[in-house]
Amino acid sequence: MNILVQKFGGTSLSSQEKRLQAAGKVVQAVGRDYAVVVVVSAMGREGDPYATDTLVSVAKAVSPDMPKREMDMLMSCGEVISGAVMVTTLQSLGLEAVLLTGVQAGIVTNGTYGDARIVRVEPEGVLAHLSEKRVVVVPGFQGASESGELTTLGRGGSDTSAAALGVALGAEAIEIFTDVEGIMTADPRMVEDARILAVVSYNDIANLAHQGAKVIHPRAVEIAMQRNVPLRVRSTFSDSPGTVVTNSMPDVAAGSDVVGDRVITGIACTPDLTQIQIDLDVGLEDGRGSTPQVCKKIFRGMALADVSVDFISVQPERVCYTVRNEWADKAVGILCNMGFVPRAKRDCAKISLVGGGIADLPGVMATVLDALEECGVMTLQSADSHTTVWVLVEKEHMVAAVQAMHRKFQLGT
Repeated sequence: MNILVQKFGGTSLSSQEKRLQAAGKVVQAVGRDYAVVVVVSAMGREGDPYATDTLVSVAKAVSPDMPKREMDMLMSCGEVISGAVMVTTLQSLGLEAVLLTGVQAGIVTNGTYGDARIVRVEPEGVLAHLSEKRVVVVPGFQGASESGELTTLGRGGSDTSAAALGVALGAEAIEIFTDVEGIMTADPRMVEDARILAVVSYNDIANLAHQGAKVIHPRAVEIAMQRNVPLRVRSTFSDSPGTVVTNSMPDVAAGSDVVGDRVITGIACTPDLTQIQIDLDVGLEDGRGSTPQVCKKIFRGMALADVSVDFISVQPERVCYTVRNEWADKAVGILCNMGFVPRAKRDCAKISLVGGGIADLPGVMATVLDALEECGVMTLQSADSHTTVWVLVEKEHMVAAVQAMHRKFQLGT
């Protein structure tokens, strides 16, 4: 039995016309003799009647403090509604289909409400229906703990559901259908000549996703990578082959991208950040201790206040890091209470250049800085690793910076 997992996002299911196009992809797969599992997100985006954010806003209009257990029950409803509608749509096209909730599909999680992690998948129930030639439709984003409590998987959880099911079922591939043609070298809303990548490695796309690219959730990539199950990112609304995410080389057309033979695979960005700088030789009334001790005090204070930090730079005389804009006042207040004198620069953006070809190649950072200098963008902070170069710029210069680096590394050709 050749199994294919197909996941459809909310924008692919937001109207009857779009749902029929999505169902058409399932019909095509069944016609190619695949046993198909369909994973669905809630229909539409915030404001649409059954979107997850819409359901959450209904609850928060009553109280901002709904218990996490009950909030998970509420948030799971959108995907169940979407799944029931998809089953009906598939049946109207002549396919036999059945709806299994995440629990019925055997998705077992830990007990963390709102951001649960999948512990294992028990696929026997899904396999039984597939053996009877039924399309199995599973609401994404949900599972149940060992004790039977319903849980949700956090943002991007439907991608994670699809990947976990694909691995557990030994699927030939996992197809992620969305409203774009595939994974691109940069956000096409910023870069006109951004192009679709035919093939991307698991590591590169997971890195891009972690750095702000929103086509697929990094947890889904990491799960698929465990068993080398190929991911295909495709458009619901065209027949474009999209992007294959894999570590092995599929049969691709001549001239297509080659995994591992690009310096830079793509560019992602994270806007709406605040850079916080702390000079370690001022601002503390008592003995500071060593730099590691002071840094431990700073970051422990952030952690205790649930303020997530990123882009950390520690030097003997200064500590730099970023937080999201909405956490900036809280972070500054904590630091002031601890006796520091922080400087906060709001409305910054982190730009990430990702590519396996960065490793051991001299001059990549110099090329980045040349590109920024040529377009008149000041670098506020920078860092690099074997696979990523990061720069922090003012948010108002983010688009110009992305365009300049996309040109400099010739990603549009």
